[in-house]
Amino acid sequence: MSPELNETHDDYFLLRWLRARKWNVDAAEKMLKASLKTRAMWNVDNIEKWEAPQALREYLPYGIMGYDKEGSPVIVCPFYNFDIYGMMHCVTRFEFQKYLVLLLERFMKLAYEQSLKHGWKARQLVVFLDCESMNLKQYAWRPAAECVISSVKQYEANFPELLKMCYIINAPKLFSVAFNIVKKFLDENTTSKIHIYKSGVDKWQESLFSLVEPKNFPKGWGGQLVDKLGDPQCKSLMVWGGKLPEELFVDQNSQQSDKSFTETQVPKGDKLKLNFTVKAQQEEQLLSWNFRTFDYDIKFGIFSVDEKTGEKRSEVPLGTVYSNEMDEAGFISTRPNTTYTVVFDNSASYLRSKRLRYWVDLISEEEEGIAELTEMDNTQIVAQQ
Repeated sequence: MSPELNETHDDYFLLRWLRARKWNVDAAEKMLKASLKTRAMWNVDNIEKWEAPQALREYLPYGIMGYDKEGSPVIVCPFYNFDIYGMMHCVTRFEFQKYLVLLLERFMKLAYEQSLKHGWKARQLVVFLDCESMNLKQYAWRPAAECVISSVKQYEANFPELLKMCYIINAPKLFSVAFNIVKKFLDENTTSKIHIYKSGVDKWQESLFSLVEPKNFPKGWGGQLVDKLGDPQCKSLMVWGGKLPEELFVDQNSQQSDKSFTETQVPKGDKLKLNFTVKAQQEEQLLSWNFRTFDYDIKFGIFSVDEKTGEKRSEVPLGTVYSNEMDEAGFISTRPNTTYTVVFDNSASYLRSKRLRYWVDLISEEEEGIAELTEMDNTQIVAQQ
């Protein structure tokens, strides 16, 4: 891996990937290479230059509450103040996930700086989430649920072994049901570090304060710290979140106005296929898409054929997307000498045509306008017909 690493990629960094793949060297190398490719596509090295939407900067709740006894950053999140329904009406799923990446990169940089003073044990995060009176109904809304699951999968693929300990307190009665769904996408080592406590239970304090000095933790959650205003919850030291004002809501039908959208009908029992050929060239390109259906869902997938070998692949497995609820957007990296077929499939519908508004194009990695993260290691070989 040496040619692809930089000065911050030390032995501890490499150990994270080995641990994540249970010391299988080949699997760890594959995981790390996929992540480095993903970082390049996100342009993570320049992510601080991105001006995140106001809704994310001012309403995604979190705060850095100093460090634990080993120097690790401590992240406190009044999670019950997160209005995911409102957030999904203000930003795209890509923007939301990109902002999470930005925050995680900041936390990792801070942890790395701490490790130079306190040793490698400072390289992980202690996370504390309060879910008191949390409205789980928001997460039953499909765009919200899909956003959460997609974010969890991206975290697992690109930030292994970052978590030292996570405390989730005041979990509502149905929280365990929701967490059991999310847990399917988490490594068992990650889940072993997540401790959930129901409402009214304070047993978490003994465990938390074995890691964190009470004087450095908000008084509102059992510590001794108050902010300069005397607030025991230290609101002035964090982004507190809250219900998003409707004036920040964005009409997704009018978004991406810089792109040339096409409106059409996909007839009942039929498919719309769009072909894009990537010729031999040095510059890598992305196949990017953004579309919305009106009133009904549709099946979507991308397939490819290598012009030299004839090999067929499923780049994005054909499946139902609920693009009538929220814009569906994404991108994949492409290979030279390959033809890609984008499919909008309405063949299973015998009664309804589907009204579709779409933009699909090949763009360079430097171009703006990418609107979604997609799994890039999920390519499957399609049997030759």
